[in-house]
Amino acid sequence: MLPLQSFQDYIHEHSLFDKENRILLTVSGGKDSVVMAHLFKQAGYQFGIAHCNFGLRAEESQRDERFVSSLAASLEAAFYVTHFQTKAYAATEKISTQMAARELRYRWFEELRIAEGYDVIAVAHHQGDVMETLLLNLTRGTGIAGLHGILPKKEKIVRPLLFLSRSGIDQVIREEQLDFVEDSSNGSTHYARNKIRLGVIPLLREINPNLEHTFEQNIARFSDTELVLQQVVSSVRKDICDQRPDGVYLSLDKVKNLNPQRLLLFEVLKDYNFTPKVVEEVLSSLSKQAGTTFYSASHRLTIDRDALMITGIMDMYQDKPLKMVHPADSSVIFDGHHIDISYSDVVFYEKDRARAFVDVEKLIFPLVFRGWQEGDKFMPLGMKSHKKLSDFFIDEKVPLPQKENIPLLVNGNGDIVWVAGLRQDNRYKVTATTKKVVIFEQKFN
Repeated sequence: MLPLQSFQDYIHEHSLFDKENRILLTVSGGKDSVVMAHLFKQAGYQFGIAHCNFGLRAEESQRDERFVSSLAASLEAAFYVTHFQTKAYAATEKISTQMAARELRYRWFEELRIAEGYDVIAVAHHQGDVMETLLLNLTRGTGIAGLHGILPKKEKIVRPLLFLSRSGIDQVIREEQLDFVEDSSNGSTHYARNKIRLGVIPLLREINPNLEHTFEQNIARFSDTELVLQQVVSSVRKDICDQRPDGVYLSLDKVKNLNPQRLLLFEVLKDYNFTPKVVEEVLSSLSKQAGTTFYSASHRLTIDRDALMITGIMDMYQDKPLKMVHPADSSVIFDGHHIDISYSDVVFYEKDRARAFVDVEKLIFPLVFRGWQEGDKFMPLGMKSHKKLSDFFIDEKVPLPQKENIPLLVNGNGDIVWVAGLRQDNRYKVTATTKKVVIFEQKFN
């Protein structure tokens, strides 16, 4: 029979929604979402059903749409469907097909929720999905926030099936003889999540047959630990951060005395979009001379004499041109300059002022293209010491008006990687240990 009482208890325990709320169910037609739809019907909630046709599996995608439409009719629920050009969107945005599908569906769900007056969006994630997410996060690298897996509620998204295991859903399907459709891509090991589901979890279950319950207990402990950490970080933030009109200042002495230093500084700086790799660079540079600079996608951090100064990039540059560079970018336009970006596993270098050949592993993204500033310096290719950019321009006989228009490629740690059209930095050159090279090429009309 349907686990109705457990379903309602879970909704109540996590305050997911109330009886009078209208719920938009996201239904693919697979086992999980079919069980969710039947639970909502039997519990007497007000709900509608939304289905995405991503156009990725030809006739199978059409079959899924027909099935979900029929399911909605049988449950007397409103049915909404949309069709996406998923591969075209992925190519345009330079992201994976999986990421494209995720972005498209959640954007549409929210638009539909608002347009049709639903209170929340219900997604059919279950305990198996939580395990997979946690294992993926651990494999790719994560902070404490990545250890709680999937939350029961986040903003307008609710997950009322997290009390059920994958085997529990299979049992409901068998006992209730519920119809569903199978996504053929679920059996493919092309995707990382499927590799975890089909290869890793069965091996772990051999060690611990009660794996879901163990993960549920662990995740509860991780969530509690995260709450404690948030309280500590809040206290640290109040102690070391000073909000001023020109930016946020972190006491350098207090930063040096943080313990554990790496964890606490990262938790403070992640509010400004600084990555763990940049935080490592900051910590290794605390004793360097004032002026050392680091970038995130939204802010600049400068090590001053007695503080770390954080400034919003747009506030800092105001009307000055600025262009962020991300790993997926294949070209950028900066202040009228067109720069192509390509990667090569074949490591090579050619002497060409219009191109920079850079060791990928030395870069900290996002990079920044900006113009020249007073005090800029770099280590010209072939040299072992720094040189002021103003002196370099004089040596290169660059006219004063022209130097204001030369793009500078800046690493996430503040180093100038390339003075476009003139010279790249010696620290980022291709060497015998380079495994992958990125080529920046300035195009001229």
